[in-house]
Amino acid sequence: MSSHTIGLSLPRVLFLPVTGTWTLPFAAYLLLLSNRTVYQRQINEKYLGDKLALEPSNDEQSNPDLLHLAVRSHQNFLENIPLAFVFTIVAELNGGNKKALNYCMAALFALRILHVELGMYGPDTVGAGRPIGYYGTQAWLAGMAAYGSYLVKDYWGL
Repeated sequence: MSSHTIGLSLPRVLFLPVTGTWTLPFAAYLLLLSNRTVYQRQINEKYLGDKLALEPSNDEQSNPDLLHLAVRSHQNFLENIPLAFVFTIVAELNGGNKKALNYCMAALFALRILHVELGMYGPDTVGAGRPIGYYGTQAWLAGMAAYGSYLVKDYWGL
């Protein structure tokens, strides 16, 4: 663990430097997604609900409901990232390799951006980034859960 000095030479131990490093980029992207939703609500004066149209259109894929797209992008992010941070914290607190964890968080950040920017906001809302981002995130969660379990295998006598 790293220690730094605060004020009058009081040592401070950094328990979660990897997780702390990645809070800003993930929070910034969350704010972007949130503001896209608010923007669509304001310009369309639709303050409740998740769709602009009452009836789905026949060409919804090529001409998507922008409010629904913004809401789903935001929700998809919120469905995955909190659990990802919990898994990262578990691994980091149990002695996970900090360099590897940093690379993993970078990969997850890239996967989530691919999913939205090159997937949901891609051509016909199904750009190549969407399946890459989705399946990549699922593999990331499974892998990080496995890594966290591996780090505590001695506790179970394995």
